Amino acid sequence: MEIDEFGMDLFSLSGRSAIVTGGNTGLGRGFSVALAAAGADILVVGLDEDDGTTGRLVARHGGRMTFVKADLTQRDVPGEVVRWCLEELGSVDILVNCAGISVLADVAQFGRDQWDPMVAVNLTAAFELAHEASRVMIAQGSGKIINVASLFSFVGGRGSPAYAATKAGIVGFTRAYCDELAGHNIQVNAIAPGYFATAITEETRADPEADRRILEHIPAARWGNVSDLMGAVVFLASRAADYVNGQVLTVDGGYLVR
Repeated sequence: MEIDEFGMDLFSLSGRSAIVTGGNTGLGRGFSVALAAAGADILVVGLDEDDGTTGRLVARHGGRMTFVKADLTQRDVPGEVVRWCLEELGSVDILVNCAGISVLADVAQFGRDQWDPMVAVNLTAAFELAHEASRVMIAQGSGKIINVASLFSFVGGRGSPAYAATKAGIVGFTRAYCDELAGHNIQVNAIAPGYFATAITEETRADPEADRRILEHIPAARWGNVSDLMGAVVFLASRAADYVNGQVLTVDGGYLVR
């Protein structure tokens, strides 16, 4: 692309189809709505029944959304999800691996019963979906894979050995896939959110001491809002990021610099 071809249509996702896992709640809902607002059609994958909120928000922005209830930890389900997207939306242009769980416990009480489910959801399911989607993307000669990492990809976290391990794994996995897929015009990147005001952090935010401790570590002096991530996902999913590959875009209000 030459400079004289530059325009804001670089950020348009019109005619693109996206899979967003965990896309009907929390940060995933923000990703789904952002991609739809930029013009993409969305296949949202969730483990629980959908309450319709995400679909209404997507429709408000003129987008089209299909919801699939699926357990991504079950063998062959990731492949079925990719096939559903092809059948329902016609292509698989964007994959956002957002589904994740976090179980907290002291190290002495944190065993395989806590470890195994988190590895299965946070890391293995993301790998299997990327594996299946990449085969389609290689055949079509283009694609965007966006994995959701975390601050815990870079720092430790008390009570969260599996979460930290899986999110660090997501970064390594992102870079490995980038190295192999960049030559097929497939960009593989990650977004690492900081501390966001979602249902998962509600208990922490309600604890004055915990809330104070976290805010003191954030130069922006506030918790992130889901809307703070929407521009990042559109950028990485768009033509504007065609030469951005293997990167981890941290959206944390400056947390990592302090």
